[in-house]
Amino acid sequence: MSNILDDIIADTRDLIARRKRNTPIAELEDRPLYNDHDPLSLVEALQQRGMSFIAEVKKASPSKGLIRDSFHPAQIAQSYAANEAAAISVLTEPTRFEGSLESLSWIRAHVEDVPLLRKDFIVDPYQVEEAKAFGADAILLIATALDANQLADLHAQATALGLSCLVEVYSEEDLEKINWEQVSVLGVNNRNLKTFQVDIENSLRIFEQVPRSVGRVAESGLSDPETLVRLRQAGVNGVLIGEYFMRADDPGAALADLRDQAKQIAVQQAT
Repeated sequence: MSNILDDIIADTRDLIARRKRNTPIAELEDRPLYNDHDPLSLVEALQQRGMSFIAEVKKASPSKGLIRDSFHPAQIAQSYAANEAAAISVLTEPTRFEGSLESLSWIRAHVEDVPLLRKDFIVDPYQVEEAKAFGADAILLIATALDANQLADLHAQATALGLSCLVEVYSEEDLEKINWEQVSVLGVNNRNLKTFQVDIENSLRIFEQVPRSVGRVAESGLSDPETLVRLRQAGVNGVLIGEYFMRADDPGAALADLRDQAKQIAVQQAT
């Protein structure tokens, strides 16, 4: 019996097959961003003092449906950048998240100095080439959707193209697929990609088993400043937040407010 993730992956493979027919890799390699954009480092962006925020541009999701009706990707991304997002995650999956590669390139044209993460269900080398061609600095690799060899190969391909990788896990079993000599940033998704249920404690449990040298990003279901302080105190470098910001009138202002609340709590706890 298939689950949500299986269905998304199947649809993604069909979409990739169509895109390969319509746009050969040679055409991707001719796009200006493929050759002229020097990718920014996601790893360096997550090394700033305090908690780093990867703010997400997302219109919809399978679990919540339409999240933001008035959707202007470049404007949202500019608001994030103005409020010191360490990086910006851009959903490009078109069917269930209503994202697009065009949104990625449009954001790139308006945001030059903040790393852009292509967030999608990447299962084919062609998608890594797409990410480079449409202006991404980094890609998401979901370990749950890949075997160990696929994960290693896609990571190596991205690195060769100058792209950073955020490798995402949900379960302890996913950790068995990871080559720690290769992976420098690990994300733990608090949302089960098979059921879409959220468990905030998931990040803390799994990060206990991760080498200290690896950057740590907690993902999904995050909006409480006290939780962010707890994560930072546990050694988490960054958080990826989408829905909470996207439901705000001004996503960038919501980012700044959440950061300020977390800082105030951290100061209070230290005194």
